[in-house]
Amino acid sequence: MVDAPKPRSARLVELLGLSDNELCTVLDSDALTIVSGQAEATPELAILIDLLEEAAEKVGTRALAGWVRRRGPAGRPIDALLSREFPAFERAVEVLVERGIVVGGGNGRLGGGSERR
Repeated sequence: MVDAPKPRSARLVELLGLSDNELCTVLDSDALTIVSGQAEATPELAILIDLLEEAAEKVGTRALAGWVRRRGPAGRPIDALLSREFPAFERAVEVLVERGIVVGGGNGRLGGGSERR
């Protein structure tokens, strides 16, 4: 017997340790839409999984789940994700892949450049 592939939404929960409510917020869907599989076709889900699989290969799944809630140089990645600010979240993942986990510092924004005062 061959196991059915895991739904992408379940993989997103696994990679980031999201709650059910957080998953609904990220996918802008209700629980019934997610459970029925209708949310699997959203382009955001496919892009997020592709992004996060690369990061998980680099830092590991457990570290990724911790990283998303940790304040880094540009704030907490989970905040960008829950606000559906996908470009900001993508930048945070890119920094993670390039530099590893960076904790603290920065100006608290998930913006492009750094500010000098």
